[in-house]
Amino acid sequence: MTPNRSTPLTRTDYKTLGLAALGGALEIYDFIIFAFFATTLSKLFFPPAMPEWLRLLQTFGIFATGYLARPLGGILMAHFADILGRKRVFSLTILLMAGPCLLIGLMPTYAQIGIFAPLILLALRILQGAAVGGEVPSAWSFVAEHAPLARRGYALGVLQAGLTFGYLLGALTATILARMFTPQEMLDYGWRIPFLLGGPFGLLGVWLRRWLSETPVFLAMRERQAERGRTAYPLLDVLRRHKATLLPAAVLTCVLTSAVVVLVVVTPTLLQQRFGMHADQAFALSSVGIVFLNIGCVIAGHVCDRIGHKRSLMLYSLLLPVGVAALYADLIGGWGWTGLAYAFAGLCCGIVGVVPSIMVGMFPADVRVSGISFTYNIAYSIWASVTPLLLIAAMPWSPWICVLYCAGVAVTGWLCALSARPAAEASLDEALCPRG
Repeated sequence: MTPNRSTPLTRTDYKTLGLAALGGALEIYDFIIFAFFATTLSKLFFPPAMPEWLRLLQTFGIFATGYLARPLGGILMAHFADILGRKRVFSLTILLMAGPCLLIGLMPTYAQIGIFAPLILLALRILQGAAVGGEVPSAWSFVAEHAPLARRGYALGVLQAGLTFGYLLGALTATILARMFTPQEMLDYGWRIPFLLGGPFGLLGVWLRRWLSETPVFLAMRERQAERGRTAYPLLDVLRRHKATLLPAAVLTCVLTSAVVVLVVVTPTLLQQRFGMHADQAFALSSVGIVFLNIGCVIAGHVCDRIGHKRSLMLYSLLLPVGVAALYADLIGGWGWTGLAYAFAGLCCGIVGVVPSIMVGMFPADVRVSGISFTYNIAYSIWASVTPLLLIAAMPWSPWICVLYCAGVAVTGWLCALSARPAAEASLDEALCPRG
């Protein structure tokens, strides 16, 4: 890495970015695979006499609990990321994610141990939630502090594409298994396979990240802190000095979360429950959407560097409901263009690639991970745990509910664009990485 980082991405930059993105993809796979098998898990971990809708709702409740556990784990790991370094925490999170994923694949079901089955499942999801709470803020900060400022949007867009590639791995795994096994075989043993894969994926992620180097920004910050002293509790510093930043950052997180929840979590389930698709068809369509979500993140990151973060946020806030409306119009109207509509919706969810570029600039380097983690994880945990339940519960009222919801999100995105501000004080990013 060169001191003047306003130059284009170098070969080393791309290597760092690629390793970070791939490791993140493997970790996100471990977390999200639960959602793709929610229908199957609902039949295995709850009493068979329970109504199907209630079993599914409770399964999503356990899935949502993983989000609720994010703040505690994220805040704790962020503290050490700001004190000890981004790289150490960046590797630890994968181990904390892969272990519970492997155990879910090995654990007994309700038919074998009764009520203890959903309770154990709940405990393992809490551990996974704590792990993913440390992953995303650390990944954003790590990549942002390695990339040239003039290419930060593109770099974070690629990272987000890597993270969402974890969703694609989950969707592809679910699609392949749905075609390889009958529904009864999936209930008997097939459902364990994707979770058992999580263990090796986690070890691969740890191995990949051992080749990463600490960020130049953190190294310079550590030298400065050795001379001037350092903040013992970065989160307290955030709460004291950056209170005005917390609400805009939290709302931005809700905007990002909404796109992921609608496209990746809720729609694949509704394709089966509401629109009567077979599981393999629903997962295949979901895979198409996620592929184009990956592409959309990279494009959106490039757009950020070209036209600025505020305009990009406004643009992609408007595109989000447009894409979702096209998808649900096809599903409701039965036009037969669902694959194309899902691809278009994925491209329009580029807001997922825009938000990180704004968030990393809202907090200075010495408290960046703590600031992002506090706002991102609390907002994400609440929004991602409640929103799927509400959208699924409201679907009988109107099949357009996801479109109406995304329209509200678009308005929120515009308000965020008007209120979000960069860190008030000079950051080491500007000192180390001046824009050329």
